[in-house]
Amino acid sequence: MLNITKERGTTTIRDFTSQYAIYIVLVLLVIGITIYNPSFLSMDSLRNILIQSSTRAIIALGVAFILITAGTDLSAGRIVGLTAVVSASMLQTAQYANRFFPDLPQLRLFVPILLAILVGLVCGLINGLVVAKLNVPPFIATLGTMVAVYGINSMYFDMKPNNSQPIGGLRQDFTNIGTGSIGTGQFSIPYIVLIAIFVAFIVWVIFNKTKLGKNMYAIGGNVQAAKVSGIHVAKYLIYIYMIAGALYGLAGVLEASRTGGATNNYGNMYELDAIAACVVGGVSTTGGIGTVPGVMVGVLIFTIINYGLTFIGISPYWQLIVKGMIIVAAVAFDMRKYAAKK
Repeated sequence: MLNITKERGTTTIRDFTSQYAIYIVLVLLVIGITIYNPSFLSMDSLRNILIQSSTRAIIALGVAFILITAGTDLSAGRIVGLTAVVSASMLQTAQYANRFFPDLPQLRLFVPILLAILVGLVCGLINGLVVAKLNVPPFIATLGTMVAVYGINSMYFDMKPNNSQPIGGLRQDFTNIGTGSIGTGQFSIPYIVLIAIFVAFIVWVIFNKTKLGKNMYAIGGNVQAAKVSGIHVAKYLIYIYMIAGALYGLAGVLEASRTGGATNNYGNMYELDAIAACVVGGVSTTGGIGTVPGVMVGVLIFTIINYGLTFIGISPYWQLIVKGMIIVAAVAFDMRKYAAKK
């Protein structure tokens, strides 16, 4: 009887650890850095972490759509870079000496923002069509898009009179989106954080309360069963890639707004950070599994690694080693759970 009780207790602890492993890692990470440097637990640190996490979270949410369908998206970072350049190039002050478009009138703020999001959506549409209609594996399709988008962005960025000069002199109403906040002092909430929270809520609704979300999980779980059950797989894949592209477009706009400029190298390797955050956050590499809270916590973990280890003076090279170990451990853990289910 005592052995049975012990076994049940062990199983309960194992199940709890398995279910909440990511949150345990986050708490241990914060505790460890705080022990080393207690000033890490300050409102300024929290604010900086949330600001840095905001655009990365939006990108990761877009990538999560694709991963849940058992795909992947290597073009996310380059789409972010393209949309950052597009939005920044049209939102410079009239007085700035090196304007991208010298004769362009001052546009309403929402026009370049919507145009940049539309550019991202079109890139996602292209990915979706190539994957769904031409049956090209997502890895190859998005790899091709990644290279092509960077080429297009570089050509656009090199247009006269800009000639590949960093885009600066952005309008204050635009930069205020990425740097402004509601409230005053340490307890103010940055606009960019509120935008990320709102986007996360919308994505949560799509994942959990819509037909698109239900079919997305079905496609990722078993694409053949989804087809047999009457789901128009190609149509929903195209929708999903379009939504992901639009999210990358929004992230590009926010990144340009936050940093006050843009170059054609913006977004480089962001897709790998996003994929890593999703995997660490519990999005299965085999498809069909993933949650919005998990993705958000995954992003926070990597932001805390970057910010926290820099905060206590750890070399950036060690940060890469730690990130790599966490990614491998998360994927190994995911594959063990998948094997157990089979």
